[in-house]
Amino acid sequence: MKRCSRRDVLRWAGLGMAMACMAPRLRAEESVSSLAGRRPNIILILSDDQGYGDVDRHGHPFLKTPRLDRMHDESLRFSDFQVSPYCVPTRAALMTGINPAKCGITGCRWRLTPTLTTIADVLRSAGYATGIFGKWHLGYYEKYRPERHGFDEVFVFGGGALGSPYGDFPGNRYFNPVIYHNGTPEETRGFCTDVFFGQARRWMQSVRREKPFFTYLAPNAPHEPFVAPGEDAQPYRDLVRKFPKNPSFFGQVIDYDKMANYYGMIANLDRNVGRLLDSLATWEIERDTLVIYMNDNGTIVGGGYWNAGMRGSKATVYNGGTRAMAFWRWPGTLENRTVTELAAHLDVFPTLAALAGASIPPDVAAQLDGRSLLPLLEDGAAPWPDRMLFDHQGTWRQGNSAPHIQSACTIRWRKYHLLRNTRVCASNCPLCGTVLNLVFGGRDENLDHDWELYDLLTDPGERNNIAREKPAITAKLAKAYDAWWQSVQPYQGDDTPPEGHTNPLPFPALYWKHYQGPGPNNVPPPEGFLASVTARPGTGDLPEGGTPGDPWDK
Repeated sequence: MKRCSRRDVLRWAGLGMAMACMAPRLRAEESVSSLAGRRPNIILILSDDQGYGDVDRHGHPFLKTPRLDRMHDESLRFSDFQVSPYCVPTRAALMTGINPAKCGITGCRWRLTPTLTTIADVLRSAGYATGIFGKWHLGYYEKYRPERHGFDEVFVFGGGALGSPYGDFPGNRYFNPVIYHNGTPEETRGFCTDVFFGQARRWMQSVRREKPFFTYLAPNAPHEPFVAPGEDAQPYRDLVRKFPKNPSFFGQVIDYDKMANYYGMIANLDRNVGRLLDSLATWEIERDTLVIYMNDNGTIVGGGYWNAGMRGSKATVYNGGTRAMAFWRWPGTLENRTVTELAAHLDVFPTLAALAGASIPPDVAAQLDGRSLLPLLEDGAAPWPDRMLFDHQGTWRQGNSAPHIQSACTIRWRKYHLLRNTRVCASNCPLCGTVLNLVFGGRDENLDHDWELYDLLTDPGERNNIAREKPAITAKLAKAYDAWWQSVQPYQGDDTPPEGHTNPLPFPALYWKHYQGPGPNNVPPPEGFLASVTARPGTGDLPEGGTPGDPWDK
């Protein structure tokens, strides 16, 4: 007779708990799924600034991604999966199931409200081991860090991009970076994406026999600055010259070397996904493991070559800025098929909680804006009630958000997409200027637009604005948006940072205190810093304050 492992006991206990705790919620959805409480291992991979079109299976003319193609072919795929137009709000929605406008991720404030419950909190309470590897970007002062939001294993860099001068360890580079590992700076060897995937695999191997695990794998690829191993970039050095760029892609000026590195970063990411899938097979747990692959927003530069026929990019609210690939691979459980219903990043939290049989506290459940995808995962023909999805670009000058009620906002309902792509910050804004100059080519366009309405079924490229042809639909969605905007105002408050941001910021302060000097990146601390932290007990973190705008911080 086969002996039950501790994990088997936890799995069956979780199934019973799931049926007891989830029953009321499932009855409300009028669907009882056999997937509820199955307690798979869960791996959520979130690429950074890779667009929906930046994969071979989505028609790219020269990019080769054989392992992501395998993910596509072996997965249940959502073809209309919506995220936010920037990194930070998407990450907040994934972690909380709540619209980013209610998470503290508004204006120039990019720190998750500390009192919110994350999916890592919920899964850990249900007996999961939880780990994050790569990019957190929801706050780096101590009370905002991943270990305060449900993660057992924390292996992350600081800021919006590895090496960011406004949040990461000083002097970090894409090769051999110093990483924040469970509270301590740690030297690593190798290219950053290899480092993050390698650490994630080692951690999963160490915990997989004891309990199910939740792995949040968020590499910084292919976010700028564009750096790739030479062998990954080399095949694209001629290809980026051979294939003409799309001249209508917001006038971006990107040199060929950067573009070769951009595609090289995706090639390296593709190889790491393959290694991960191979490890699951070697460990004989791939049929017990759900792997989700997503991108966090539209491409920042790749659309100049291919954007799957869509308009827009990161930082815009056209579909090219908010549509994501969403591959859900669970061999033997999920069918390899395409789901066309409207889904979003908001839905990941309640879905993973339901799969794990985790009990969501009533006050947390009452705040959720997402809905469980279990009916669609189980049955492609399952009823899927109408919904409206609201989002806002979420960037404006520090201070009052009121003037920006209809700036860079988007409403999805059925086949319709209503939007205003008005730029929120001018190109000289210290916070957003770099991104907006890149996206809009430094041109002062899209400053004062009326509502635009598109039928995505007949016009997926969003070229034919039908707002005047369908005034009733335009008015209906605009009215719903105004009501939504008013509903989120109590969560926003004043986003002006306190006077006097800390200098140095928390990760640089931690680095210099740990290494007592320039450290492996050979960056000396400010004069008098070591003497000041030696005299102060605790972690070395300075009190929280505002931070200067980081041009890579999205």
